Amino acid sequence: MKRIVWLLALGFGTSEATAQINGPALGPNRITQAAITGGALSLRDIRRRGLEIFTSPFNHLDGHGDGVVDPLDTVSPGGRPTTNGTWLRVNGLDTQTCLECHSIVSNATIPATLGIGGVAGIGGSAFAGVTSIDIVDADASGVAEVVGRLINPPFLFGSGGVELVGKEMTTDLQVLKAQAQANPGVSVALVSKGVSFGSIVYDDNTQTFDTSAVEGIEHDLVVRPFGRKGEFISVRAFDVGALQFHMGMQPVEVVGSGVDGDGDGVVDEILVGELSALHIFNTNLDRPVEVGSRRNQVKRGRQVFFDAGCAACHVPELGTQTRTLDLAFPEIETDPTQNIYYSFDLANGPAGFRKSPNGGIRVPMFSDLKRHDMGSGLAENTGSALDPFFITPRLWGISDTAPYLHDGRALTLDEAISMHGGEGAAAAAYFGGLSAIDRVRLLAFLGSLRTPTDPAADISQPVRQ
Repeated sequence: MKRIVWLLALGFGTSEATAQINGPALGPNRITQAAITGGALSLRDIRRRGLEIFTSPFNHLDGHGDGVVDPLDTVSPGGRPTTNGTWLRVNGLDTQTCLECHSIVSNATIPATLGIGGVAGIGGSAFAGVTSIDIVDADASGVAEVVGRLINPPFLFGSGGVELVGKEMTTDLQVLKAQAQANPGVSVALVSKGVSFGSIVYDDNTQTFDTSAVEGIEHDLVVRPFGRKGEFISVRAFDVGALQFHMGMQPVEVVGSGVDGDGDGVVDEILVGELSALHIFNTNLDRPVEVGSRRNQVKRGRQVFFDAGCAACHVPELGTQTRTLDLAFPEIETDPTQNIYYSFDLANGPAGFRKSPNGGIRVPMFSDLKRHDMGSGLAENTGSALDPFFITPRLWGISDTAPYLHDGRALTLDEAISMHGGEGAAAAAYFGGLSAIDRVRLLAFLGSLRTPTDPAADISQPVRQ
């Protein structure tokens, strides 16, 4: 009965609730791109449909899972083996909903506070691209080596602001790239929003760019704020891969309309409109907050944060030129202004970002959206040149989101800071030399960075009996 009440709270009737129990999770009334762009649906309507997609447990009738095992590629989505016909766990097929990996709003409370869009906790971590795990420690090293990646899922709060910052940075960098091309032989500094991505030079003789001095970003000069390695330009781009990896749900925009992309007997598993609704829902989630920032201990801890050099990478705030986030389909990575189908205000809407005097918003994410070499101690083991590189984690909300680091190995903030290597080694050493009172002050400051208390409350509260 509670399940049906929850569905009614989302706007479903009893027939749709029955369909969720006995048929495809999304039921017969699926949302199309035309419905989103047609103007008949309010932002709240679309967000509610996005919440449905985020929380409904997909089943085999929806297309959950892969089809026939591909002996040539048993790791990538589409042809993976399973342990029991449904699950794999290592290399995906590890969940039915987005919510399962994003359901802990705060790990700082006892019991943990559950809600929409949070972190996973280590039990929801994903093993990606894994080819072997030395579970029995065959080499007697004392470590169960993993060839692949262990990823502890972060929260989704404030992602609309992060996406807007990334898109504006990309636009800035593409303008600077064009400037370099117009001035052959001249080194052009790649700076956007006060963050340096190195420099670039255009060689008129070879008609190529010298990108050897580009840093913290791919040489196409596209800022990709999402993914631990900085792989995705938008929440939508991330969701496309996540749906395939975690659930074997094939988006139409990847495999084509009417195409059974993974051979499981189901077509049109995720419609373009459904991904758009999911994108709109995610980018309208509440932003993290600062609590007690006027307390003396917190203010002094903030100064320690700056003195330690943490703010060089964990930039406290990046501003935007506009308050409006434009969403595109299809997305052109080098030009975020193309193919816009929907726009909304990040200040006056549910995300609630603070306005800036120049007409934009303030995004206090504590990140520069660059990749940094964090040293061999934190490096992953995939054979990629990017193994030791990670995009600067956003610290907003960090008080509520233990465990820490990309794979959750640090159970406390003390451990997380002390494990910084490579470009973060100096900050870790500074932290290690702090007096006991300054260490308490720094941790008090980080403790003031909290997650929202009740994310998506206006669309996710169940009806009470």
